[in-house]
Amino acid sequence: MAEPRAIELLALAATRESFAPFGALPPEEGDGNATADLEFLWNDGSVNFIGHTLAELEVHDGRLRCELLNRHDTHTQTLMPMSGPAVVVVAPGDIDFSEPAHFDTVRAFALPRHSCVHLHRGTWHWGPYPVAADHLRIFNVQGRGYANDNGIAWLTRDHGVVYEVAAQV
Repeated sequence: MAEPRAIELLALAATRESFAPFGALPPEEGDGNATADLEFLWNDGSVNFIGHTLAELEVHDGRLRCELLNRHDTHTQTLMPMSGPAVVVVAPGDIDFSEPAHFDTVRAFALPRHSCVHLHRGTWHWGPYPVAADHLRIFNVQGRGYANDNGIAWLTRDHGVVYEVAAQV
């Protein structure tokens, strides 16, 4: 197989405005901003800790390689890196990677420790993955039945594309 086309992503700061196409940043109580509402079409909301390690993916020249994206159509998902800084890659839920322009909608966001992002139902996502350690502990709110609602966009296998994000943000 030929080497995939590498697209470098700069990890942006997650702000209400920059993250809006993908979800929300939970507001401070009483600050007047819209809430990050939870949605569980299967009434299966759950809270747990999950983890990701660098051993799960390829690191090439100091860049984490994103070869696939996941999505959940039946529930929102809220993620907070607990043990250190992280990076998350996202794309809008209304694309299917069938057109070249869809690949331009993918973004990476730097997530400082204890920052929180709330993904809309159907938002494509990868991670969060650690950027300052080998392992990341993540506070996770999502549907318990996610394994039965886990769409995958195989970017490298099906489209010959890999996104690369600096391992230090």
